[in-house]
Formats: sequence, structure tokens, C-alpha cells
Amino acid sequence: MFANPATLLLCTALALNAQEAPSAHSEAAEFQKLEPALKFLRSRNARDYTVIAPNGIDEAEYVKIGGLDQWITIRGEDRKNPVLLLLHGGPGDATNPWGYAGFRNWLKYFTVVQWDQRGAGRTLGRNGAASASTISIQRMAQDGVELAELLSKKLQKYKIVLVGHSWGSILGVFIVKSRPELFYAFVGTGQVADPAQNYAVAYAALLERASREGNSRALQELKEVGTPPYKDGKGYAVQRKWANLFEGADAFIASMMGFALTAPGYTLTDINDWLEGQNLSAEHLVPQTSTLDPKLLGGEFAVPVFVIQGAEDFTTPTSLARTYLNSLHAPQKAFATIDSAGHFAVFMKQDEFLRELKARVLPLIR
Repeated sequence: MFANPATLLLCTALALNAQEAPSAHSEAAEFQKLEPALKFLRSRNARDYTVIAPNGIDEAEYVKIGGLDQWITIRGEDRKNPVLLLLHGGPGDATNPWGYAGFRNWLKYFTVVQWDQRGAGRTLGRNGAASASTISIQRMAQDGVELAELLSKKLQKYKIVLVGHSWGSILGVFIVKSRPELFYAFVGTGQVADPAQNYAVAYAALLERASREGNSRALQELKEVGTPPYKDGKGYAVQRKWANLFEGADAFIASMMGFALTAPGYTLTDINDWLEGQNLSAEHLVPQTSTLDPKLLGGEFAVPVFVIQGAEDFTTPTSLARTYLNSLHAPQKAFATIDSAGHFAVFMKQDEFLRELKARVLPLIR
């Protein structure tokens, strides 16, 4: 439901696919010519983005979670800092392939853990497609609990901070409700509130934005597909197309792919596992998330809950996220918006998001 088809389309177009050779000079052969440039950029990124602080940490490893080897990275400039576990969206859209650069500024204040969830990225590559049969919201929430326990023990922390983006905001709710004593707070962004209403509210917001800007093409295409739900994927594709364009997400999507292709230690196999994980995870999780009872996401929380949302999120609408936070009960809660930002605010407006994160979360750490 929350996978980004524009990302998948771009990545699929760029990914090496030896089976599609339009000429004697196949795409595979042409791609090989880029290898020296990729090697240079990977070496440069390894140098420029490494953590060199005396008390820092920069580790990457497979850990046993839920019976599977699952890939995590742990990076920070000071081991004394609070630990922050980031739950990626998608489903299956692991942040590790490009997040070494994307969250570099956060490492001064937090030890950031990125996790390729069950069925995603290097975790998928390690365990194979057969592991997809175990993908469920409940199983992955238990994975998250096990990982939190592991991190607390490994990094000697009483509690950790949990941040979930998009699909990760669903997963995060289930995790913190299951074991609240493990967490200082839950922070949702691109917060999923009511899957049943999501696309209808987003559609209305897109129409309003298109009308306000006088964008006749957007109005025409949106009116042609009509109000969701849709019988096929065309309507959803049109919505996501204009959501990305209105949010200015195109540059982020392109840079994400660029950083992934030049990630230190990554290969084209890793990139293809990353892409395949998005398709595979969506296949198993979208039917579960699209019919999810919104009451399971709200209600009572035993930890502080904060939602930091792009002011104009056309994927998980800001208005629904605000209503969601207002409806739940927690020891402390707050809603913050980031101007000129949308569904990818946590990535595209990292400094603004970090300021909100520090202001809300750091006072809770003891």
C-alpha cells in the first residue's frame, strides 16, 4: 500500500538485467563500463562517510532475529548517545543501501541503527525468497522486539528510541505496544492512520493542490481515474505520480538510487536484492495493511508518542495523521509539521527533522 512505484520504476529501469539485451552491445555490457566509476565512488564514500570519532561506533553485521540472519548497521559518533532504531518504510524499502549518507548528520546526537527487515535488502539476500512465507505484521513486530532487546544488551542501554517511517510507522506501533518498557518514545513520520481512508483523503488533497496551482494536466489525470478505491493499479499510480511531483520527491528518489549504487561494500547483487525486497514485501504485507483495523493503531500507549509529518504529505495525509495523534492516549504526545515537505520529510528535510527529534526526545533520556 505504501510502496513507492516511482522509486520501483526508476530502480527497475536502472538495475542490471542481463535478460533484456536490446542489441549486440547489451545493457549488461554497457553497465560494466561504469564499474571503474562506481569503484571510485564507493571508495570515496567509504572514506567520506566513515565514523572516525574516538568513542564512535561503525558496525555492520548479520544478527539472529526470529530464526533468520538479519542485517543491521550501527553508527554513531559517541557510544554514550541514545540509541535510535529506524524502521524503514516500503514495505521492504530498506534504508541501509543509501542511509550511510542520508543520516550522517544524526550521528552526532544518536547512535543510529538501520535494519533490513525480514524480506528486505541484505536480509532477503541472505535467506532467499523462501523466507517470504514468514512475513507478517505480527512476526515482524516480534523481530523488532528481539532486535530492541539485542541492542539494549549489546550497547548497554536501558531503553532506546524508535522511529518509524510510513509502513515502519505501522510496525513501530505494534512493537511499542508489545514491549513499551524497552523504549523511551515512539516517533512516527509518514504516519499511517487509517488505511481504509488513506487514498480517498490523499486524492482530495491532490485535487486541491492541483486546482490551487492551476495545474491542468494534474487535474485532468486525477479526474480521469476518479475517486478511489480503484479496480486496478492505474489510479493508484496516478495518485503516487502527482504526490511525488507535488512533494518534489524526484530528486530524492534519484539521489537514493545513486547513493545505493555507490554504497561502500555494496554490489549489484545487493542492489537487486533491495529492489526485489520491495516487490516481495509488498506482495505479502499490502493485503495485511490495507485491511488493518485502525483501532489497532490507536488507543492506549505506555510511552510518549510524537508525530513529525511533512506539512503536505500526499501519501499518508497530514490531516489524518493529526487526527490520529489527537485520538490516542499517551503519557506525552505532540504533533509537529515540517514546511515545504511531504511523505519523505525525514529524508528530504533531515536537519529540520533532527531539530524536532532532539527537542521532543532528548529531554526524555535519562
